Amino acid sequence: MSLAGLLEAGRWTHEPERAVLEGDRLLVTAVEGSDAWRTTSYGFVHDSEHALVQQLDGSAAVEVSFVLDYAEQFDQAGVFLRVDERTWIKAGVEHSDGLPQVGAVVTAGASDWSVAPVPDWTGRTVTVRASRDGDAVTIRAWAEGEEPRLVRVAPLLPDASVSAGLFCAAPTRSGLTVTFTGHRVGPADDRLH
Repeated sequence: MSLAGLLEAGRWTHEPERAVLEGDRLLVTAVEGSDAWRTTSYGFVHDSEHALVQQLDGSAAVEVSFVLDYAEQFDQAGVFLRVDERTWIKAGVEHSDGLPQVGAVVTAGASDWSVAPVPDWTGRTVTVRASRDGDAVTIRAWAEGEEPRLVRVAPLLPDASVSAGLFCAAPTRSGLTVTFTGHRVGPADDRLH
């Protein structure tokens, strides 16, 4: 499904400040303070991310592409899978400690976080893919011109009703606009690695 189709058929978990189609790109401006996190280490619950999602039934994959041109602390964009307010996964690139970091937050009551620095992805189009099959979600990411790399394999109940799509958030500032360049849904990956 194209970005225009997703904008028409999908629903926002939380409305962004602005979402505008410019040709085949979707520019999403996040509300200052938006984020997704539950409890672990920090003690707070943030349930204010901007995820544009649609139903993702059974064995399937969702892929989101965006331009990595943001550079403020905790700016983030990628793919979001939501079961409910206590069960969700976000994966993508978050700017943390001065560097873009590819990673994932998996939440089942409480959140965890894993990251790896990807400074050479700055200024490039990044794609994040979440492939749901059986009791797991396999997350891969890559910058244009590279091969996909495994980011995470996370558990997800096979009978869970899941909504999935693109997301962004700006926990610490105003003015973050993410340029999304693609959204695709297709069959689940046939390999783990």
